[in-house]
This record gives sequence, structure tokens and C-alpha cells, in this order.
Amino acid sequence: MGIFHTDNDGNCLYVNQRWCEIAGLTIEAAMGKGWYRALYPLIQAEKMSSLGQLVAGVAHEINNPVNFIYGNLIHAQEYTETLLNFINLYQNYYPNPPTEIIDFAEDSDLDFLIEDMPNILNSMKMGANRIREIILSLRNFSRLDEAEMKAVDIHEGIDNTLLILHNRLKENSQHQAIQLIKNYDNIPLVECYAGQLNQVFMNLISNAIDALGDYSHHSSIQQQQNHGQITVQTELLDQQWVRIKIADNGMGMSEKVKSNLFNPFFTTKPVGKGTGLGLSISYQIIVEKHKGSIQCNSQVGHGTEFIIEIPLHQH
Repeated sequence: MGIFHTDNDGNCLYVNQRWCEIAGLTIEAAMGKGWYRALYPLIQAEKMSSLGQLVAGVAHEINNPVNFIYGNLIHAQEYTETLLNFINLYQNYYPNPPTEIIDFAEDSDLDFLIEDMPNILNSMKMGANRIREIILSLRNFSRLDEAEMKAVDIHEGIDNTLLILHNRLKENSQHQAIQLIKNYDNIPLVECYAGQLNQVFMNLISNAIDALGDYSHHSSIQQQQNHGQITVQTELLDQQWVRIKIADNGMGMSEKVKSNLFNPFFTTKPVGKGTGLGLSISYQIIVEKHKGSIQCNSQVGHGTEFIIEIPLHQH
């Protein structure tokens, strides 16, 4: 027996009872157009679960060789310092070496090598540290398939998302470098579905980056001189709620677009760039899963701001 049957207009004529239980719907709610509302979040949840497993697996595979490199860099730095100290002692006690040694030192630019070698090792160490931070962020972000509600630091989730999107904030052919402003309040741990909340942050910040790219592409030269800006702000409300604001200074949106923003399959992006499900799923995650609220403030030419409010504790 299938999950559901529909007529030519997409109205549900039959729905499987077990599927209704999984989707959290009554049979009456699933009839008509109601199946749309539950089916696509389930498909998206399954896709994100698979993505989470893939990301976690890739992060784990990369982590082992990076740790090997990072661990050996510490020894390489110690050995290099020992060799450089040995060269320094040799030069102090034998200031007039044979001509062959003098010629070789000049040809190889020994003074520059001695000066630059520690810098190279420090750069390699910084690069390895950066990779380790990205891997940690990927592993934390990949908790997309966790079904358990936990008390987590939401700032860690936001920072992991920003780290993953860091490359998109840099200057490219679509836009100038985007300035990121973070204004975090002192927020205690928040009871939530961490992976799902990360998905919301990813959707909203990605949309803000896209909006700034579109604004830069269609704006005048004078407008392009104003750098794109994304602001992420958190705030504690009455010791019971947390508010998260994600804003950009892009082109904004009309009232018509804003009124359809959280509808499934609604998108203003070109074909192939968006599914129209990101904000709809974000709405369900915040409102239905976390008993919170999400709203959008925007005017054409004045940017866009999304405001999320969720309770600290889920009762």
C-alpha cells in the first residue's frame, strides 16, 4: 500500500495511517493539501541526516592525517631550532670558514634561510590549526541527524556555521568582502535540537550572503562602494527566552515577497539556485519543534532582518 494517493489537482484522496503517525499528522489533517506540509520536511530531514553522516565521515577521515601533520610540526620546529642554534654557534666559533663554505652560504642565501625558516614553520602550524578548527566545526555542525533535545551553547552553533561559510564572506566576482559583526549577549545553555537549529542558521546566513551578492550585482557603482554587512546578535529576554537577529544591508524585499517568504517552494532565486524549502523548513523548526517564533523585517532598499525567539527550556 502506498503512502498516499492524490488526484490530478494534488488533493490527497488516501493516506497511510503509519505515515501520518511518523509525520505527526492526523488523517484528517493530511487529506486535501495537508500532505504537502509534512512530506517535504520529512524528505529534507532525511537528506540532511544523510548529509550529516557524510560530513561527519569526511571530517573524521581528514582529521587523522591532519593530526599527524600537526604533531610532527611540533618536532620539526624543535629540530629546526636546534639546527639553527648549531649554525649560530659554528659561526661564532669559526667566523672565517673555508672559501667553499662561504660561497655555498652566499649561493643559498643562508642568512635569509635562517631568518625565514621559523616563519615558514609558524605559517604551517597556523594552517594546520585552521584545518583542525574547520574539522571541529564540521563535526559539530554534522549533528543534523540527532533526534535528542540537549542543552547547548547556541553561540557555538552560530560560530560553526560562520566558519563553514567563511569562504563565501570573502571578496569574489559576485560581491566585495562582506563585513561580519557579532554582538553576543551572555546566554546560558539553551535546550534545543542543536542540528536543526544549525540548519536554520545556515539557511538564514546563506540567504543574507546571496542577497548581498544580488544587491552588488544590480546596484550602481556608488552603491557598490558601500560594503556588504551581516550582523548576528543574540539577546536574553526575561531570563526565559533567547532572541537571535540575523540582518543584512542588502536590497531588502517587497511586501509581496515578504508575505510569501515562509511558504513551501516559494523562492526569488534563479532556477537551480534554490528549492524554496529553506525558510519554510526553518519556520517549522523554530515554531513547531521549538515552540518559538520567527519573523522578517524588510523594506526595499533597507536590508532584511530575521528575528528568532525560542524559549531557554522546552517544557
